[in-house]
Amino acid sequence: MSAPLWLLLTYKVPPEPARLRIALWRKIKALGAVYLQNGICVLPRTDEHLRRLKVMENEIARMGGEAVLLETVPLDRTQQRKVLDRFNADRNEAYQEFIERCEGFEAEIARETAAGKLTFAELEENDEDLKKLRTWFDKIRKLDFHGASQAEEAAKRLADCNELLDRFARQVFEAQEENRTPAMRRAQRTKQGK
Repeated sequence: MSAPLWLLLTYKVPPEPARLRIALWRKIKALGAVYLQNGICVLPRTDEHLRRLKVMENEIARMGGEAVLLETVPLDRTQQRKVLDRFNADRNEAYQEFIERCEGFEAEIARETAAGKLTFAELEENDEDLKKLRTWFDKIRKLDFHGASQAEEAAKRLADCNELLDRFARQVFEAQEENRTPAMRRAQRTKQGK
């Protein structure tokens, strides 16, 4: 079995303006890169990563900086493990933050339920929050190149949030039905052909 290939980007950019340096750092991190040191990062070797790092290499040059992009392999299994551990640590940190946000979502629904805020407005708000959680989870998972240990727990928590929102929705629908007058319920049934 051959060793996996890595793309190694080393770069140096002028310290000012700081906003350009920070924007570059964010773009590289958004790819899922791991920084081995300041200005030295790695990504798994894929055509997409190569293409995007070449674009960044040009951005660095426009900033007045220097960049070198290399394809490399680990020296041995120990070095490979070090890099994989860095990737997994970064992803686990993101998954842990995601799990904490799921806890906040669950607590919010518990507060609304306890306070009797069983309205369509609250349901829509919570639905939007769940959509944001799903999008965030998908972003993390896309960058989880090596199966970080917190991935399974994060997926379970997202599923739990989905089930919780379904239960909350049923409660909202039931509460809204109870709040309607008998005449309104008859009119609705007639409208539905019942």
